[in-house]
Formats: sequence, C-alpha cells, structure tokens
Amino acid sequence: MSNKSAILIIFTGGTIGMIKKVNNYVPINFNELIKYFPDIDKLNYYLEIIGFNPPIDSAEMNPKIWVKIVEIIESNYTKFDGFVILHGTDTMAYTASAVSFMLQNLNKPIVFTGSQLPIGVHRTDAKENLITSIEIAGCRSYGKSIVPEVCVYFENKLLRGNRTHKSSSNEFNAFKSNNYPILAQAGIDINYNLNVISKGALKSLKIHKKIKNTVAILKLFPGISRENVICLLKNDFFDAIILQTYGCGNSLQEKWFIDELKEFTSKGKILINASQCETGNIVQGRYKTSQQFIDLDVISSFDMTLESIVTKTMLVLGETNNKKMFKEKFQKSFCGELTKVPK
Repeated sequence: MSNKSAILIIFTGGTIGMIKKVNNYVPINFNELIKYFPDIDKLNYYLEIIGFNPPIDSAEMNPKIWVKIVEIIESNYTKFDGFVILHGTDTMAYTASAVSFMLQNLNKPIVFTGSQLPIGVHRTDAKENLITSIEIAGCRSYGKSIVPEVCVYFENKLLRGNRTHKSSSNEFNAFKSNNYPILAQAGIDINYNLNVISKGALKSLKIHKKIKNTVAILKLFPGISRENVICLLKNDFFDAIILQTYGCGNSLQEKWFIDELKEFTSKGKILINASQCETGNIVQGRYKTSQQFIDLDVISSFDMTLESIVTKTMLVLGETNNKKMFKEKFQKSFCGELTKVPK
C-alpha cells in the first residue's frame, strides 16, 4: 500500500445498490454498482472493496450479519485506516449501534452510509453520500483518524452511529441524532465538531460477538389490553422486555398491569424503560405514574435511542442474564450511547 489513507468499502446491499428494471428496483452486485461512480478513482485514497454476494436488503438484517460485518473489519483492521459500510437505510441505525458495541476500544473510523434513491436514478443522493463518507473515513491529523468511532453519514451530516435514528422514509435528510450533537457538517468544507467526537482508544481492539435475541418490545398505548401485555410477559423465551412508555417514562397504573410486571420481574427477568419520545430522558419517579418502576427495579435507558437499546440489550444478554450484572453493564456507557441524568 502507498502513503495514501487506505479505506475498505464493505457493500452489504440496500437502495444504494439498486437499479430500475421494468417497474421495480432490483439489487445489483458491486462490480456493476461501481460503474456508476466514475469519480471514485480520482480520490486520493487507496480503496479496496468487499461486496456481499448476494446483496442483502436491510429488512433482512440480523445478528448473524452483524457478526459477519464485524469479522470482516476484524480481519482487515490493521490493513486499513478506515472503513465505509454501504447499507440499506431501514435498519442502518440498528447495525451501526450493534457494531459500535461489538467493536470496543476503536481507534479508526467506521462510516455507515447509503441512499434514499437508487444509484441508477438521476437525482440520487448515493454519489455524494459515498464520496464524502470515503473522505471522512480517510481524514487524519498527525497520523491519527479525525473520527475514530462508528458513525452514520447522510445528507451532509455525520452522526454518532449509536445515537442515530431513521426519521423519514422519503426525505434525503433521513436520519437524526436528537440527543447528541452532530459530529460534522459537510458543505464546501467538512467542518468537524471535535469537542463531541470520540478521542479514540489507546487499548487494543476488543471484539464482542455473543448476541442473544431473547428480547422483545412492548409498546404501551391508551386502552392496551391485558391479553396484549401477557402474550409477552408470560412467554418464558424472553429474558428482557423493553417497555416503550410515555414521556419521561410513565405508564398506566391499573392493578392488573403492575401485577403482571411484578410476576415477570419475580422470575429474575429484566424490564427496561424506554420512552416513545425521540428526544429527552427517562426520569423514573418524576411523576407518580413512573414510581412503580423504581419499586420494581425497572432499568432506565436514560436518553438512548430504541435502536441502541435493542442492540445493547442483545449484546449484554450475550454476556449475562443476571439482573444485577445486566443493569450494571447496560447503564454504563460503552461508547457514548447514553447520558446519565443527575439524580
């Protein structure tokens, strides 16, 4: 390799790798895809590409594929200065969150990107997203990466991966980071917000591949039935249930609901309190309608995204389903995914 920054592009699939044939968008392999990026050879970087064959629609994403992505990065970690992962937008925030937890002590950029319009469409956002992602992945200062963390680049904004949420299915500005500042803004120049970017780890890279999917989401709504609740709480398959509550962590107070939660937790099972709001924190006990969660030792997710909560729960369950140990690990920040609220 030369003295140029070396970037590995991992193409998993998604809208960015589709072209229109007849009335439908269909996936193409990366050898076909790269023909739509004639300017990529003009970039002052050493590039290599690994493409999934066949490409994967992001709706088919699962923990086995997360492990595959991480293993590709692991086996190439010393060879490259940065990584760009092309991924479908629908589950990109889940994969970015999972990868951030699976790769601890990271000191190189891993930039996820994709597009809302396929590469074969004239108005596609794919070209700018990929070109700028490569530049970010290869940007170094005094030999060190500027952004040594897992992030998502989309429509001129660089966001922390485990703080990212897909907020729109039809706008180019499809992703938001409601509880954490943007890492960089791309215009004529790429302006990095260095105060909020990870400084990178000095320790050796540590890989976590044990993932346990014995988790479910129970979203509350006015009028929710007991039958709806118990179909999850009485299912012994689940070690952890994420309660999507109202506001800063509130719920109904009906006796049957509290009794079902008590029975679930009495088995040593784990309940996690997550807000249905995209912005703000869980503050259990602020209102009477969340006091019961303190009494039941329900675990606050603070200001984490749902994508981060789900994937972190899977990773921590892969290590332990002991409630006390789980809570200690879950409420510790692995890589900037949460901000604790002062008591």
